[in-house]
Amino acid sequence: MSGSKPDILWSPHHPDRYVICDSELGLYRIGPVGSSETKAGTLPLSEETAATLLAINSDTPYMKCVAWYPKHEPECLLAVGQANGRVVLTSLGQSHNSTCKELVGKEFVPKHARQCNTLAWNPVDSNLLAAGLDKHRADFSVLIWDISSKFSPEASVASEKIRLSSVDLDSSTVVTKPLYELGQNDACLSLCWLLRDPKLLLAGMHRNLAIFDLRNTSQKTFVNTKAIQGVTVDPHSHDRVASFFEGQVAIWDLRKFEKPVLTLTEQPKPLTKVAWCPTRNGLLATLTRDSNIIRLYDMQHTPTPIGDETEPTIIERSVQPCESQIGSFAWHPSSQNRMVVVSAANRVMTDFTVFERISLAWSSTSSLMWACGRHLYDCVEDGAEGVESVIEKDIATKMRQRAQSRYGHDTIQVWRNHLLAGGNDPQLKSLWCDLFYMKQCAEDIDLKLQGNKHSVVYSGIKNIVKTSSGTTESRRCWSGSDRQTDVPRYQSEERCLSLRLCGWISRGPDIDVEIFLRSLEQEREWERAAAVALFNLDIRRAIQILNKGATAEKGDLNLNVVAMALSGYTDEKSSLWREMCSSLRLQLKNPYLCVMFAFLTSEPGAYDGVLFESSVAVRDRVAFACMFLSDAQLPRYIDKLTNEMKEAGNLEGILLTGLTKDGVDLMESFVDRTGDVQTASFCMLKGSPGEVLKDPRVQCWIENYRNLLDAWRYWHKRAEFDIHRGKLDPSSKPLAQVFVSCNFCGKSISYSCSAMPHQGRGFSQYGVSGSPTKSKVTSCPGCRKPLPRCALCLMNMGTPVSNCPGKSDEKVDLTRENKLAQFNNWFTWCHNCRHGGHAGHMLSWFRDHTDCPVSACTCKCMQLDTTGNLVPSDSS
Repeated sequence: MSGSKPDILWSPHHPDRYVICDSELGLYRIGPVGSSETKAGTLPLSEETAATLLAINSDTPYMKCVAWYPKHEPECLLAVGQANGRVVLTSLGQSHNSTCKELVGKEFVPKHARQCNTLAWNPVDSNLLAAGLDKHRADFSVLIWDISSKFSPEASVASEKIRLSSVDLDSSTVVTKPLYELGQNDACLSLCWLLRDPKLLLAGMHRNLAIFDLRNTSQKTFVNTKAIQGVTVDPHSHDRVASFFEGQVAIWDLRKFEKPVLTLTEQPKPLTKVAWCPTRNGLLATLTRDSNIIRLYDMQHTPTPIGDETEPTIIERSVQPCESQIGSFAWHPSSQNRMVVVSAANRVMTDFTVFERISLAWSSTSSLMWACGRHLYDCVEDGAEGVESVIEKDIATKMRQRAQSRYGHDTIQVWRNHLLAGGNDPQLKSLWCDLFYMKQCAEDIDLKLQGNKHSVVYSGIKNIVKTSSGTTESRRCWSGSDRQTDVPRYQSEERCLSLRLCGWISRGPDIDVEIFLRSLEQEREWERAAAVALFNLDIRRAIQILNKGATAEKGDLNLNVVAMALSGYTDEKSSLWREMCSSLRLQLKNPYLCVMFAFLTSEPGAYDGVLFESSVAVRDRVAFACMFLSDAQLPRYIDKLTNEMKEAGNLEGILLTGLTKDGVDLMESFVDRTGDVQTASFCMLKGSPGEVLKDPRVQCWIENYRNLLDAWRYWHKRAEFDIHRGKLDPSSKPLAQVFVSCNFCGKSISYSCSAMPHQGRGFSQYGVSGSPTKSKVTSCPGCRKPLPRCALCLMNMGTPVSNCPGKSDEKVDLTRENKLAQFNNWFTWCHNCRHGGHAGHMLSWFRDHTDCPVSACTCKCMQLDTTGNLVPSDSS
């Protein structure tokens, strides 16, 4: 290797020793910095490691290649290939083994002198050493030497004596007769023994890759290619081989040796070395000339090619171990992803570890795991309150908990769904109350509306007030007083419907809020109840509510002060009471108390202090607007408020938008802000199937929620959701995709039976419903051939399961769950062996067995299904 770049060889048996091969051989030991093994004259390799020079060997000049003996003894035995073709055995160790003394200094001389390009020890039969030489027209280029053979002077010819006499060597240490001679009239540039068979040798010849079999040296398997340099076998996949030519690397599969299975990206400069990582499956490192980076190709996840033109994908990355140009590198044989590189100029060595890219996996149940190299790390919570609170606030955790409580499935008392969600989210409470009031109005047979009542009610107050007509204006006295107010109130059928949707009044033409006030008192919302009473011009009722709130348990005594201030109301414009209330109302903390005084001190038609108080519920502000704003003012205010709700994604705005396109826009903002596809899906299913549910955004939310339930293994919940969806949106019901067909005529059994008189649909004709009065069909309705028999009870399919194992003494349960489907009686069979029977019998059998119940059948039916052993997380 004189005049060339240095190379590195790791010891096969000592993980802390390696050899640098240049004009001489240098043996180094690597160890941690500051340890007893490292001395003062050590060479630093990294911040943690340093190398100590143990020995130098300068006895083998003109080195071209070096190979380390693969066995533990003799220690540090090296084969050196020289420029004249000779192979010399040398050692860097201090072994006193007699075998080592016999081998050290031994030479293997070819017939004709030419350069030795490569050496390779047989990993199994370590006496065999393969050498690859340059071309000679009268000689072989691949010579396999037996290092245990001895030179026999009696058998040597005169020409060999003349050839050896020019060298002053002991003839007993020279071997001239190789064990095998291969590759005549050709050149060998690289060699490697195949790990799958120690008798096979892969050689990179002049224009082809050839596989030689030592059991039949007259034949060889070869493929023409230019990629003949640096052949190396993947230690983790013995059929995968890499070779290169100039700047291109070819990956070969020995089982399909016609052409490379993969050609890596060509580099601008010629390659000098390629090497598979011994500790990492499918990781190939390449080095180009005059470069300071090493390029890595990860083929760990490479799929097997399906067609001739299919190329697998790889992950490519580059690492820079040092700043200077790299002369060579070598993977550590046991430390994961570790290598030592040596610079091309001055033998500066660097200990470098290629760090794996960390891949994170976040499960659907908020568990975090990441992989780095061979290690898997699971993130375990330390029980800190901060961590737990963050997880509890996560929307995925909330949706999972709500799904367990059947959130969204209450279609009768719709408002109760907010309690199933925990009852602590005011926006959800507002949403489900809105949907409840919409459902009530849509079902009210006394409500007369123009057009489709369902569509009008679910179109939202924004669209309802636009169609308002016949509005009447009235002026009423304060309730309990003869004094008339100067506040005009407006009334129409559309405004009354809006008040009903706001929850202020119940059915009927009269505006009676007493029922609503009592419900607010029960919920201890004293301030809100007082404000509603005041907006209905009942100041005496408002004072009564405030006094009741002050005297209630844990009540606010300050409400008495507010009631006292309210009792002094006067409509005189310049009164001291009005002046003080206008200036001091903003200091009140409760927004409803604030808007009460804003209403009393406002001019007629100018109620901005009430309408734009964001802390007041939207439904109360809208109800107030429907009572006190004119036909010109009301649509403008509703439009402005609707746009604010849509931009903020506030669910209280569903009252205004309804389940229309505007409602979808609002819900989109809500989902973008919170990620709550669960609420979005259930909410939009309440709308008109022909309009809202066809929107691709709605379909996306529904499918994402279904996928979430599947990911959580809430398969029962997902099935319930699909049933719930099918009731509200009949178009979502999938068509029948699986039929039980007759094995003789091929007709669908269930389809044929469904057309028969006095028979049920689907599987009910087989006694699935559990009713003993149903006629049992045990033959095909088309051809009358008998149906298959159950492998366990030997009864024809269609016969009901009367005595399921473990349930013989139990009374037939016809609860709602069992009426849905008597699954025990269903047809079931293995798609592999085609044996089967009643589903109940099959499940009972496979609880205790793994083999098919049919005699002499060895099929592992239940284990063929990857989900066969999974247990639903929502199973009770």
